[in-house]
Amino acid sequence: MMQDRLFVYGTLMRGFDHPMAKLLSRSADFIGEARCQGRLYLVKHYPGLVLSDDRNEVVFGELYRLRAADELLREFDMYEACGEGFAEPTEYVRRLLTVTRDRQTPGEAWTYVYNWPVARLPQIASGRFLER
Repeated sequence: MMQDRLFVYGTLMRGFDHPMAKLLSRSADFIGEARCQGRLYLVKHYPGLVLSDDRNEVVFGELYRLRAADELLREFDMYEACGEGFAEPTEYVRRLLTVTRDRQTPGEAWTYVYNWPVARLPQIASGRFLER
């Protein structure tokens, strides 16, 4: 079965007045706040998540259960300009990663990982896009 969880940490979160955030809110069930290991960078007006092995580096976001996972992931792949048909290296790549919710067993969810160099990007030290 296709993994039906999606972890979002930027402009797809609740409260953003963006067509793709609205698509997510009406096509998925909000599970709750979640986090993953990684570092968050401010790319432009949106963030980029880079995975990390350091347990002290955490990115906070939201976890959703996609009702029609295959269709929605294709839509989000197009929005993030990644996957089949896009020139490599794409800005983002969709990956399964481990996410954790408070007092819950960690589980896997899809997310979009930033795939370009971050050396000149400002890091969002809090790991929370809304606190940039």
